[in-house]
Amino acid sequence: RSMSSAVNQPLDLIRLSLDEDVVIKCRNNREVRGRLLAFDQHLNMVLSNAKEILYITSVDPETNEEKKQAVTRDIEVLFMRGDLVVLVEIGRASCRERV
Repeated sequence: RSMSSAVNQPLDLIRLSLDEDVVIKCRNNREVRGRLLAFDQHLNMVLSNAKEILYITSVDPETNEEKKQAVTRDIEVLFMRGDLVVLVEIGRASCRERV
């Protein structure tokens, strides 16, 4: 059965991604990558082997040049509130490796 025939509601796509690697873009320049263990109708999610990435942009006062930095931390099991979620990216084999 194809994925498109199994998806009738938006949350069906998330359901089909249980126990798969996902990338979640969040508010405030944050991104979380990990294996989706559980979710609910509010997009509250539980992820395992998660990596939180905070993207920081600063300006060098001397050169006025913009500097971008990614600060990461690994979290064994993470509960994420759904009101932080902006986008959920699924079905990408390299989710864990992109930074």
